[in-house]
Amino acid sequence: MIINHTYKFIFVKTQKTAGTSLEIALSEFCGDQDVITPISKEDEAYRMELGFPGPRNYTVTRKKESGSIFGKKTEEIEFYNHISCKEIKNMIHDEMYDSYYKFCFERNPYDKLISLYFHQGGDEVYDSIEDFILKGGLKIIKGFDQYTIDKVIAVDDIFRFEELGEALKKLTEKLGLPKPLQMPPKKTKSRFRKDKRHYSEVLTDKEKSLVDTIWAREKALLGYEY
Repeated sequence: MIINHTYKFIFVKTQKTAGTSLEIALSEFCGDQDVITPISKEDEAYRMELGFPGPRNYTVTRKKESGSIFGKKTEEIEFYNHISCKEIKNMIHDEMYDSYYKFCFERNPYDKLISLYFHQGGDEVYDSIEDFILKGGLKIIKGFDQYTIDKVIAVDDIFRFEELGEALKKLTEKLGLPKPLQMPPKKTKSRFRKDKRHYSEVLTDKEKSLVDTIWAREKALLGYEY
């Protein structure tokens, strides 16, 4: 995730939505005072290769009540990769959270499932996608709970992964960036997905039904129809 003070935005990094590539792209516009959370060693090497700023300012020291005669103690907390809006808001002051432009991305739940399945080992680990779901494989995805607070949308925009090109143009304009926001030349994590077919050729009716139930809120919110 990123908190950028120059352009006053908070990028809430959702899962399996090209978040790492977006984070690398956005980091080009970050400075010394901004918050950038760490990504994988390989992706950090690529970000460095592009000459973009890396992780910084993601550890916060704050005071907390100790409940003892010695008064308040301090604690260190960290912003992290897929942190939720609720956690972010608890770590910064309300004025910043309310005034900064907050955004994230969502994705067609069926495609998100397939991407996650292969990222978690795919056919080498599970008997089938249904087996993956029934063993709790989708629990790793925060989805709706990440960009809401008490079930209320807590970001200003939720862009569709499938409309990435238009989203980049809108973000360039909305943030007042000095140059067009562009995805890095090399896709991150795309190497994991081995089956590139359309989800309609991959998923069974049972698997689709399970997704419809588990990710019903995301489907309804973004108006995804299959």
